[in-house]
Amino acid sequence: MRERARKGIYIIPNLFTTANMFSGFYAIIATFNEDYFLAAIAILIATIFDNLDGKVARLTKSTSRFGVEYDSLADLVSFGLAPGLLAFSWALNAYGRIGWVAAFLFVVCGALRLARFNVLVGTVDSKYFLGLPIPAAASLVATTILLDQHFIGMDKAIIRPLVILVMTYTLAFLMVSNIKYRSFKEFNLRERKPFRVLVAAVLILVLFAAEPYLMLFLFFAVYASSGIIELIVRMLLRESKAEQTKTEEMEEELEDREIILNKKKI
Repeated sequence: MRERARKGIYIIPNLFTTANMFSGFYAIIATFNEDYFLAAIAILIATIFDNLDGKVARLTKSTSRFGVEYDSLADLVSFGLAPGLLAFSWALNAYGRIGWVAAFLFVVCGALRLARFNVLVGTVDSKYFLGLPIPAAASLVATTILLDQHFIGMDKAIIRPLVILVMTYTLAFLMVSNIKYRSFKEFNLRERKPFRVLVAAVLILVLFAAEPYLMLFLFFAVYASSGIIELIVRMLLRESKAEQTKTEEMEEELEDREIILNKKKI
């Protein structure tokens, strides 16, 4: 009986994972029907279920190796295949072979990102993700389509294919890169926060209510850029610290020489 219990699976978190996969599958169906708005919305809904399954598993203490693998398979459908097909059908098909190669590169880099995450889970700092998370990359593609349909209206023949082509290659590179992205897992809402945090949260909610498509796009665009910005800042600080250390060593060397010269004079 104990062996059978060990071989069983947890129902609740895996149901959320299944809802994640269903949303991704629906996004693919909507893409085939050229309903790009619904396809983009379905991908964003998949990100909600993807966040919930992990939180529910941790809260109910029902995490398992099966859940981790199943979650990765669902993520590949919802955040790899679905946005890749959506980007190709919406814009990249104008480039023919170059377009579908870009879409495939997005899918395969997403798969590599998920495989690396599964291998490194538990061995890296939980405060950071290594490479851009695939849900964030997929959400940026989806929100770009929503933003275009309700705010910008890019030229279908020239601007739209070019923007999506550059975005697809960039996101594919970021997913398999070694750039660190914050996971925000250490941010605990149950702890007391300064009053300004509540004011900022209310302001953000108001902005999301006023311009949801614009704010969603900016949210994921800023997150995708945050890893690069932090990397540049760390490099600049490292160089500044190295220069400061070098200056201090030179000053110490000059002081030693002055001491030696003073002793000789004496």
